[in-house]
Amino acid sequence: MTNAAAAGLYPPIDPFDRSTLAVTPPHRLYIEQSGNPAGFPVVFLHGGPGSQTNPGHRQYFDPAFYRIILFDQRGCGRSTPAGCTQANTTWDLVSDMETLRRELGLDKWLLFGGSWGSTLALAYAELHPQRVAGMILRGVFQASEAELDWYLNGLRRFVPDAWERFTGGSAEDIVGRYYRDVNHADQGFAAAAARRWVQYEQSVMAIGAVSAPSGGAGEDSVILARARVQLHYLAAGCFLREGQLMQSASAIQAPAIVVQGRADMVCPPLTAFELSRRLTQGRLRVIEGAGHSAAGPRLAPALCVAADDMRTTLTEAGAA
Repeated sequence: MTNAAAAGLYPPIDPFDRSTLAVTPPHRLYIEQSGNPAGFPVVFLHGGPGSQTNPGHRQYFDPAFYRIILFDQRGCGRSTPAGCTQANTTWDLVSDMETLRRELGLDKWLLFGGSWGSTLALAYAELHPQRVAGMILRGVFQASEAELDWYLNGLRRFVPDAWERFTGGSAEDIVGRYYRDVNHADQGFAAAAARRWVQYEQSVMAIGAVSAPSGGAGEDSVILARARVQLHYLAAGCFLREGQLMQSASAIQAPAIVVQGRADMVCPPLTAFELSRRLTQGRLRVIEGAGHSAAGPRLAPALCVAADDMRTTLTEAGAA
């Protein structure tokens, strides 16, 4: 098999199957599969909360070896209803993953998650360790109070102008204020707040990046749905106890590769370092000069190499 490292990512591919999956009402999830229908299953867990999958996410995986499964989480992307926070918690998403695994007739699968996706992967592994063949985690986020404070306040030191626009100069109850604003009855007011929320995220993502991402681009309805889901989770501490996932990590027996950008300002390397030490088979790879974005010019090839290396690990272990 050709290693993708030299070329960066695997070539674009189209799904061989698109479908929807009804879960807890009123939610219906968008599902797609690509690569080898008889290959080893890998599920891609997108970030956010509130983001979605895109065609580029298929390109981290060797399509001859992997059965590549992408889905948009509740309220996200092409899943419906868009922006819906009813019956939408971390543990609902874990339940959805189990429903999807059973629906596809899979025994075990590889979890591939970045940022919030790494949080979801660890939450799933906590409840269903016997279903996890391995994990590739990127830009690790544990939903801790310290991580959230860093994002909302610590980064002010690097983007004081963006932080001023974002907060109006007040650090008091930022999540609470935005949660109320994006759920305001006036849709125009709510959409404007959602756009400010997303623009701050883009400003932070752009720190040290080769090219700045477009801040808050997209239709009001898309931006609003994304912000509503994200703030719903953050206002509830992502429905996790403080330190819960880090404390349970040592019980995860599956091989894990933790890929971390050294210059990741959104989710700094400390969390990835601590997690990799707790995982029984955790291997940490720090990518110099890489930031948070999985699509970054240094991080994307590193993720592709991780998926290739995990392919070797699964094959040698007889899992594939």
